[in-house]
Amino acid sequence: MENRFTYEKEGMQLSFITEDSLFSPRHADLGTESMLSLAEAGEEDIILDLGCGYGFAGVFCYRKFSPAKLVFTDVDELAVRYAEKNALMNGVERAEFYVGDSLSAIPADLEFSMILSNPPYHTDFSIAKRFISGSFQRLKTGGRLLMVTKRREWYENRLRTVFGGVKVREAEDYYVFIAEKREKRPERPAEKTMSKKLQRKYGKSAVHKKNK
Repeated sequence: MENRFTYEKEGMQLSFITEDSLFSPRHADLGTESMLSLAEAGEEDIILDLGCGYGFAGVFCYRKFSPAKLVFTDVDELAVRYAEKNALMNGVERAEFYVGDSLSAIPADLEFSMILSNPPYHTDFSIAKRFISGSFQRLKTGGRLLMVTKRREWYENRLRTVFGGVKVREAEDYYVFIAEKREKRPERPAEKTMSKKLQRKYGKSAVHKKNK
């Protein structure tokens, strides 16, 4: 069954067509709203709505930030069809749509300034793992992944492992994670040191002399 609803926020009025089998088909999801309240972008940015569903997050960001390009992707072909309909209905012009698992269908040379995701966290973590690792690979340096879930520990640990750090914001019953892709620090050359056996034999003073 097809549904329609109107969403008003920050002076915008958005209209959406959905289908019962899609996530949150009759109203905007509260978790997605919480995530979008922390999103920031400019006209030069390229934004990805990862696991886009019927395209709510992407459409909202286009109307609010007017980015250079907006990309929608979902493994569900029906969801992407509705994302296309909603983008057209809300005046989204600079957009591309892809059907595929995680970021697999998106051209390999396309990098993003911001990726938005509300993953299916009630299942196992396999999808979230692909979303997080794929996002890290496809973000520009300085780009950010915003992800919202109702679980904290696993997501926070995974994001710290992959990105090297993450900010966590609590909103209602949700956690919004903000992870930035940072520049790699140059590796320090390895210091030449004596083996532990020689250190015990000659003492610390010999170690310092050897390192000078």
